[in-house]
Amino acid sequence: MNALVYTPETLRPSPEPTFFFVGVTTGSSSIMQVFPRWAEHLGLPRAIAGIDVPLDASPETYRRVVEHLRDDPNALGALVTTHKLNLFKASRDLFDEIGESAELLDEISSISKRDGRLLGHAMDDVTSGLAYDALGAADRELLVLGAGGSSLALTLHLHRLATAGAPVPPRLTVTNRRPARLSEMRDLHDRIGFGIPTTYVLAPEPSDNDAALADLAPGGVVVNATGLGKDRPGSPLTDAAEFPTDAIAWDFNYRGDLVFLDQARRQASRGVAAVDGWFYFLHGWTRVMAQVFDIAIPPSGPEFDALSRIARS
Repeated sequence: MNALVYTPETLRPSPEPTFFFVGVTTGSSSIMQVFPRWAEHLGLPRAIAGIDVPLDASPETYRRVVEHLRDDPNALGALVTTHKLNLFKASRDLFDEIGESAELLDEISSISKRDGRLLGHAMDDVTSGLAYDALGAADRELLVLGAGGSSLALTLHLHRLATAGAPVPPRLTVTNRRPARLSEMRDLHDRIGFGIPTTYVLAPEPSDNDAALADLAPGGVVVNATGLGKDRPGSPLTDAAEFPTDAIAWDFNYRGDLVFLDQARRQASRGVAAVDGWFYFLHGWTRVMAQVFDIAIPPSGPEFDALSRIARS
């Protein structure tokens, strides 16, 4: 099955029930081959179509996309990547219901329908949270390199863990190249009463991230949430960076150059473990599919493992 790829200007009514993927270059994504196989396995409609939207498109462009998804009876819903914040800002009023996380994070990554109503949800806090929990390191110090939307979502998950009385990092450090993102994160943390001791570090150069890493306790977790290694080449660290003994180096990416993970693997003799973003990818898609199709997809266990095997094949 060849997946259709539209632009906002070429959208037309879908000939069959269709799941949409809103991104930048959706046709080159492996999900266009993976989704039909997942859907067949789960007994869902197999058609998927991409909508390629230029970076930082106009508000009218985002509204055109959302209006199409709302008005096309065969449009079942959509996963949104890259454009989550801009789409939310441009089209919030088009949704009949916005989830709590979408309100807090100012983004929409899942568009679904229920009884003729258009729903918008942010799923990154769930996605990153499931992947983070799978590390089994909730009580270790945490260093997050990058303060973008995915990092903000992860801290929202940590806040909910703390509220529920679950183990959380004794200390959190977040770095970012520009101060605006750090200010946005601090503002959200102030609004929700974030209780984990947090240090916000301005890190315009990779050497600044090296210094933050040097301050991480042995056994700590360091996350590459910058996009470097996937969206752009390189790593947020220099090759001189030294990971703490027994650290976990976790990259939100699972494909690309993954230089950050290469740097960690070179220090395996010190007990450093490198973990890629494969489960983050799986949870990202399966959580949105569960929302759009209103079905239960387990986040672990034999059924989840089967979806992982299908994707890897």
